[in-house]
Amino acid sequence: MRLVAPPLTRWPRVWTSLDSMSDSLERLYLAVIAAKDLDPAISRTARLFQRGPTKMAKKLAEEAIEVVIDAVNGNREAVVRESADLLYNLTVLWASAGVRPEDVWREMQRRELMLGIAEKLPKSTVKVPKISPSRVDRRPIVALEGRGLRKRH
Repeated sequence: MRLVAPPLTRWPRVWTSLDSMSDSLERLYLAVIAAKDLDPAISRTARLFQRGPTKMAKKLAEEAIEVVIDAVNGNREAVVRESADLLYNLTVLWASAGVRPEDVWREMQRRELMLGIAEKLPKSTVKVPKISPSRVDRRPIVALEGRGLRKRH
């Protein structure tokens, strides 16, 4: 059953594009579900399902990092390509977790009603005091600005 959501923006042309994208992700989701039980020797999707959610999450994180690196390096075409890979791996992880695209669309609609489509909900409405860095072992943050980053291949 397909949910009919109100436009996410007040510009119909943009909504048409977003609607087309959600249709594409729903088709991708259905293709992932159909491929999950194929022979892992010939299906990348089946291989990911065989290896489990940890491997799926690792692949998703790798693709997200590649998108970030390409964006920082100003490589628009690579950002587009890697974003498609990112969406594929996200869809695989959704399927593994029992999350359907319409579950995500419903959450986006809920958030839009609260804050607008371009805002992310805060993690908490209560301010949590920061723990001093000396009490928690943390990895150093590496600045990305001004550095040419390369992807591993």
